[in-house]
Amino acid sequence: MAKAKSAFVCTECGAEYSKWQGQCSNCREWNTLSEIRLTSARPGAAAASGSAGRGGYAGALTKEVVDLSGVDLTEVPRFSSTFEEFDRVLGGGLVPGSAVLLGGHPGAGKSTLLLQTACRLAQSKRVLYVTGEESLSQVAMRAHRLQLPTHGLKMLAETSVETLLAVVERERPEVLIIDSIQTMHLEDIGSAPGGVAQVRESAAALTRFAKQSNTVLLLVGHVTKDGTLAGPKVLEHMIDASLLLEGGSDSRFRTLRGQKNRFGAVNELGVFAMVELGLKEVKNLSAIFLSRSEEQASGSLVMVVWEGTRPILVEVQALLDESALGNPRRVAVGLDHNRLAMLLAVLHKHGGLFTGDQDVFLNVVGGVKVLETSADLAVLLAVVSSLQNRPLPRELVVFGEVGLSGEIRPVPSGQERIVEAAKHGFTRAIVPRGNAPRQAPAGMQVVAVDKLSEALEAL
Repeated sequence: MAKAKSAFVCTECGAEYSKWQGQCSNCREWNTLSEIRLTSARPGAAAASGSAGRGGYAGALTKEVVDLSGVDLTEVPRFSSTFEEFDRVLGGGLVPGSAVLLGGHPGAGKSTLLLQTACRLAQSKRVLYVTGEESLSQVAMRAHRLQLPTHGLKMLAETSVETLLAVVERERPEVLIIDSIQTMHLEDIGSAPGGVAQVRESAAALTRFAKQSNTVLLLVGHVTKDGTLAGPKVLEHMIDASLLLEGGSDSRFRTLRGQKNRFGAVNELGVFAMVELGLKEVKNLSAIFLSRSEEQASGSLVMVVWEGTRPILVEVQALLDESALGNPRRVAVGLDHNRLAMLLAVLHKHGGLFTGDQDVFLNVVGGVKVLETSADLAVLLAVVSSLQNRPLPRELVVFGEVGLSGEIRPVPSGQERIVEAAKHGFTRAIVPRGNAPRQAPAGMQVVAVDKLSEALEAL
């Protein structure tokens, strides 16, 4: 009997090696290599290869090539998931034949969101919900507690991929939900469910079926303690969209962010509120993040960030306190820690304000993670406000990128940001000169600046 071949795959970056080693040479992480069994080639592969060597690439092995200009540009058909925020992150809705991976921490609401989606879709489409972690009675009790319409939703408690594929071949659902991919296993792979080999091959088999049958495949995936998806990185290459549901147990809001999407924009954001009857859509994002205190306090400022295809107004808070340590602390919640250190150096060099003896704490209210550089100017002005203990006007809104030479650079969609701020009653804005509109919205005073020193003078 031929010896089964195996390889070792890094669970962090997906790099593959022929033998085990303690450290991954690609991402430099330790103890991340896991063994997977390689499937043997088809019996006819060698014969096909031999005939090819003799000029035998003909018949079934011949593929037609087409000109790019002749490819059909028909719009990809979609249908709604019944949640507008879910559709927004997906790029407009669910695409038949697509594979979508939904990840998140335990308790984030992954199963709740998909159960609500499944029950609503089942009223008009054939939906099969496969649970590998919970019993059917547990899912039924949750649906009853959330007061969902349960009629028409097909359920299956199964962890074997072979059995599952036989059932879906008979049922032919339009939407197939797997909760979760870490519980699925193939009989011919010796490792335990949740291992690298099982997750990789199970996802490949299910995705292959979805492509062939035009079924929408929704997979639930767990995340590791550092927030990355558990299992091999190659799993993200198999699927069409990777979504992450974020939100701690101490917050009633959940954010759904697109990390990869072949049918829409990435980094799109959808927000849900966890209520008694499950997840509820939040359509006016700025309103929930602007619940500010009535009392004016130093270090508080509103900025306009761009998430996906829409602007959001969020509050950034800064607190500076004289440090008793030789190495002052720099803490940023919702912002990049390294960028904070850079901005403080720019403030000292080009603004003349020294913070080297101060502990600096920054927080973006509402648990929002700001990934873009348009928050730079707002962060620095909030730091200055706390340093000098002087509150900023409540009607002031700020955005702009700060360069290392102290210049204020324009950011994308500046006009839309100003209009969004005016809608929420803000009457003054400090923006980069490149984003200054020709005509400001009614009641809005726009101050355009080129340098950090000009922004400090404008305060």
